[in-house]
Amino acid sequence: MKQVLAFIFTLIVGGLMILSLNNNALFTEYGENNPEDTYSDSYIDRDVRDNNDDVIYGESEGLESAPANIVTAIVADYRSFDTLGEITVLFISSLGVALLLGGKKKERMALNYSPNFMLRIGSRALFGIILMTGVFMAVHGHLTPGGGFPGGTMIASSLLLLYLANDEFRTKVQGFKLLESFAGIAYVAIGLAGLYISGYFLENFLPTGTIGELFSAGIIPIIYVLIGLKVGSEITGIIDNFLTEEAL
Repeated sequence: MKQVLAFIFTLIVGGLMILSLNNNALFTEYGENNPEDTYSDSYIDRDVRDNNDDVIYGESEGLESAPANIVTAIVADYRSFDTLGEITVLFISSLGVALLLGGKKKERMALNYSPNFMLRIGSRALFGIILMTGVFMAVHGHLTPGGGFPGGTMIASSLLLLYLANDEFRTKVQGFKLLESFAGIAYVAIGLAGLYISGYFLENFLPTGTIGELFSAGIIPIIYVLIGLKVGSEITGIIDNFLTEEAL
């Protein structure tokens, strides 16, 4: 019954999305958009507010968007509200998997197999390397290519190793569910703080510092760390549902 209700709910949400986007005045017809009317160059040059000074790595201070990584400047600053929507899509996907595969009243059990010697030893050697690489990518997303999304997937892949190599670890995922909730709430809370302080949701209200420094770009590094935690936790939840089965 639960699977049927989940399927009906998915159809309803999909139908509402199609109806809201169809013939929407905010979206031009295909081929009718004039590239000269877009603001892409302004976002890349950090001059949306008519600040036309040159951006110099390691010297420019107080920029309207201070990440040294231009992709981060757009994704986690100018387009931060859209990024919040993207992680919401991932959350809905994780929720859908949990609704379809998770047992409500039935006991859940891990797939019954024993990891071999090479997997157990190799996972111990690789787990820390993969985990710290993912953390590094999330923390340094405003400086170098990477960020919360690839960092989160790497964190989840390191936890997948523990799933495959440690029988006891499979029953210890409740903490990741709490971490996912915390990261999502914190993201929205930062957005509301920007709304309260400056009048705009997810406005970068912290000092942006000097471009290229680790402690710079205002709220952007914080947001990327939260995205990394949320993505890693949600993918871990999906892995948990796919690697477990209902007990008979």
